[in-house]
Amino acid sequence: MSEMAEAIRDLIEQKGLSAESVMSTIENMLKAAYKRTYGTNANAVVVFEKDENDIPVDVTIYSRKEVIDGGEDIDDVFDPVTEVPLGYARKLSPDCEIGDELDIPEDPKTFERSSVSTGKQTAHQGLNESYKDNLYNEYKDKVGGIIIGYYQRERNGTIYVDLGKIEGVLPQKYQSPRERYEKGDRIRAYVADISKNANGIQLILSRSAPELVRSILETEVPEVADGSVEITKIVREAGYRTKIAVSSQREDIDPVGACVGLKGVRIQNVIQELLGEKIDVLRYDSNPVVFIKNALSPAEISRVIILDEDKKQALAIASESQFSLAIGKQGLNVRLANRLCDWSIDVKTEEQAAEMDLSEFTSRQNAQNLFRDDDDEFAKISGLPGVDERVADLLKAAGIEDVRQFVDNYDSISVEGVSKEDLEKLNALINENIEFVDEEQSPEQGEGANAENNAADEEEYFCPECGAKITLDMTHCPKCGVEFEFQEDEE
Repeated sequence: MSEMAEAIRDLIEQKGLSAESVMSTIENMLKAAYKRTYGTNANAVVVFEKDENDIPVDVTIYSRKEVIDGGEDIDDVFDPVTEVPLGYARKLSPDCEIGDELDIPEDPKTFERSSVSTGKQTAHQGLNESYKDNLYNEYKDKVGGIIIGYYQRERNGTIYVDLGKIEGVLPQKYQSPRERYEKGDRIRAYVADISKNANGIQLILSRSAPELVRSILETEVPEVADGSVEITKIVREAGYRTKIAVSSQREDIDPVGACVGLKGVRIQNVIQELLGEKIDVLRYDSNPVVFIKNALSPAEISRVIILDEDKKQALAIASESQFSLAIGKQGLNVRLANRLCDWSIDVKTEEQAAEMDLSEFTSRQNAQNLFRDDDDEFAKISGLPGVDERVADLLKAAGIEDVRQFVDNYDSISVEGVSKEDLEKLNALINENIEFVDEEQSPEQGEGANAENNAADEEEYFCPECGAKITLDMTHCPKCGVEFEFQEDEE
């Protein structure tokens, strides 16, 4: 094998370059040297000799010259670079005639020293660019994924990661403050971007991106990988806490349980990869009240009141013991909950909330929570203020989801896990919050009812607290919520 063939084969195997790109580089190198020597390369022709594997084994550069009338002296022409006299040409090719083009081999060793240097420089640049292009095409699809490398060095806060063929860069702003590395330590990172520079190709890595957590979860949780569990949103304060909202369209899958795993094994693997960063996995809910409650976990929230739906402002009320947990250290928990829900959440204790006038918001929210968007639907049991969620879930599983179903079947309801006392409490709650009006009342029934209520209708009653109009059958003011009772005057 010739030295050229061996050098080309090494380039192809070690640098991953194609034979075509190597031949193109050699051709450009020879033409650059030719131009430096003769002032033009328009008539330079480079021809490769290849082996059975299409690998170049030799190369020749020719000067393509036009045959003109002249003697046997090669310089017997006006332009010896592009012309050759007929007499000289017939020494090389006896059959040539005036006007023919003749390729005359050139010896690169005769080129000027500066021309050779120019050619080498051109070849070096060409090979580097070909190598960069190949690497770029190989690694560009890794952007948005996870890659594993090893700690190489640190400079001015930036960590350089050995990825094999190329180098990864982990800028300080993309690092987790919890993490420290020693030379040779394994680093698993999210590929944020890819860039070309004078030194080659670099991958921009991140250990702080929420997408890193998503990718790790896809590896650890098969239900996430196959789409059975959907990650609705991830927010993160790298090194401190991550909140993950999950959901599933399949009723037989608990999305939170799937991510946490048996005895927390799955989520512990994620926490270990993030070097102890706290992770809250919670259920996504389209109802902002429920979602905000979930988002403030691990704190238990007593109530959530929507203050302004258009501006997405809400008030979360927690007990004194849960208040600091809901806020979090330096406000981190509520800040992440704000980002997760895209709501502005203010957290108050029950005592602080009691000092605020929330009656208008509470009444409006109760009405919104009770009914679905469809006017033909009845009130949902789960929307009743103060309802036992366990009882509501058990009834829903048994096919009793709205209040009308419950009332119509009250005497015959038998659901495992729901006691008679539970049913009585729920029935009392319904009677306290909902008044049913029978729209298809017969004329006789209507006359009887009117006769009974005429006396009551003659006199109007108003709330002593806010002045809202009330009726004798009410126990709470519908506007301000104050409790009252009616007593007959003693005659």
